[in-house]
Amino acid sequence: MVRKWSHFDDLRLRQEAIAWLKVRTDDGKYSLTREEINDFFFDGEPFKLIDPMKGIRKPQVLDTALSIMTSFRKPGEERPYADEVGNDGLPRYMWEGNDPYKNTNAGLRLAQERKLPIIWFIGVGGTPMRFHVLCPVNIVGEELEHQRFVLDIASEKGLTLAELASPSGPDTIVKKYLVRETKVRLHQPVFRASVIRAYNVRCAVCNLGHEQLLDAAHIIPDSHENGIPSVTNGLALCKIHHAAYDTSILGITPDYTVEIRQDILEEIDGPMLEHGLKQRHKQKLMMLPSAMKERPDRELLAVTYREFIEKQTA
Repeated sequence: MVRKWSHFDDLRLRQEAIAWLKVRTDDGKYSLTREEINDFFFDGEPFKLIDPMKGIRKPQVLDTALSIMTSFRKPGEERPYADEVGNDGLPRYMWEGNDPYKNTNAGLRLAQERKLPIIWFIGVGGTPMRFHVLCPVNIVGEELEHQRFVLDIASEKGLTLAELASPSGPDTIVKKYLVRETKVRLHQPVFRASVIRAYNVRCAVCNLGHEQLLDAAHIIPDSHENGIPSVTNGLALCKIHHAAYDTSILGITPDYTVEIRQDILEEIDGPMLEHGLKQRHKQKLMMLPSAMKERPDRELLAVTYREFIEKQTA
């Protein structure tokens, strides 16, 4: 007998899937492979959360869409669909094809009408492919002329971007706020997952391999960028070396050589200073992405290295 799914079953599936994904990813800190994502069970049966071929997952048993997927592209490569962030600061997701009534597009539209949360899987590379997980995501609009849906990402506390923006403030202030929040909720987590994956979960300076102790450091602050930050503007650094890099205690030359500030080299202190910093002086980075296109941009490194030198001579 074929099971008849109710609206309550649909909502319960989403709630359990989102709760399960938050546990598996430590609330979005870690990326998952497709196999790991599809290790989800609902009511004792395996249930695929991500489509094997399409960007939009609309299970046959549901009349609504459950998840969306953004494919990974290496630096310099274009995505097959022009997903982007709009002028209002909210991200967009393109239809599948051009038919507004295609079952996947209709499934997303129905999820919007019923105010059902969806899951967003964003490819960050790797073999096998890994995905950063964003959930819950709400569909808050549709732009028919551009063939795309408008998305709203909930915060850790469950508040959406639109709810956090002050409706009484000027439009420009609200837009700036939404752009900043979208960067925090969408761009920065994807950037982190992409960089940590590219460096094989290792610190570039010391080769430490514990993901809980690693950060994705920007070479140039992301305030200078548009769109999702590029892996080539990133370095996987342990928390000590990240702090040292951001405060110009540690510099990295365009040829990937570590330098330590002169006054630190002259300082006498404990083993962390001696082994964690001073011994890395004039040494090459211990870990770099295997893909040449994902290695640190030498021109960006040159900018921060000049700042490192200038602060020593100031």
